[in-house]
Amino acid sequence: MGKERVRKLMQSHGIRSRAKRKFILTTDSKHHLPIAENLLDRQFDVQQTNKVWTSDITYIATDEGWLYLAVVIVLFSRQIVGWSMQPHMKKELVFDALRMAWFRRRPERGLIFHSDRGSQYCSHEFQDALKAYGMQSSMSRKGNCWDNSPTKSLWSSLKVARILGKRLTTRRAAKDEVIDWISFYNLKRLHSTLNNKIPIQFEQLWYAAQDKIAT
Repeated sequence: MGKERVRKLMQSHGIRSRAKRKFILTTDSKHHLPIAENLLDRQFDVQQTNKVWTSDITYIATDEGWLYLAVVIVLFSRQIVGWSMQPHMKKELVFDALRMAWFRRRPERGLIFHSDRGSQYCSHEFQDALKAYGMQSSMSRKGNCWDNSPTKSLWSSLKVARILGKRLTTRRAAKDEVIDWISFYNLKRLHSTLNNKIPIQFEQLWYAAQDKIAT
């Protein structure tokens, strides 16, 4: 069947194709800032909470322009503990997400913070913040998204489950959608890597088990 016939059939049935949105590069690795060693090395099966956090940046289209989202997740429970949304990708975007995560969790020193090699994460200000919080910086290999696949999977879940097919007229509308989805993700969404448990429930069960061991 030729494409012209397909076009006419779609037109007669009121069917429209959905074009893929423009790709936006969120990782600027062409810089001369120091690169951290890949301490995580794809060891995604973490046995304790607040030992490894991962972070990344994505983007959401609105009629007002792009909205950029940075998150911090606890790799053990896949729970989102920090996030920031801005109309730009400056280093403040990832710093605000980190600061929220730290204030909410106050982890012990030595935590591994894994990200890509983007200039935001490599910036001296962000690296100084990690050191002040007692965290170890870890970065994916160049151009290797699989080194941070748990966070990449998060973006797929957000966009397919909540954003795809929606017209967001303002950045405020996009922020509301994201915040509502984060609440759903942390408190209601079953996660296959957590034995089909909810992130917050998985972590609560772990804490209960630690209390039982202690007594």
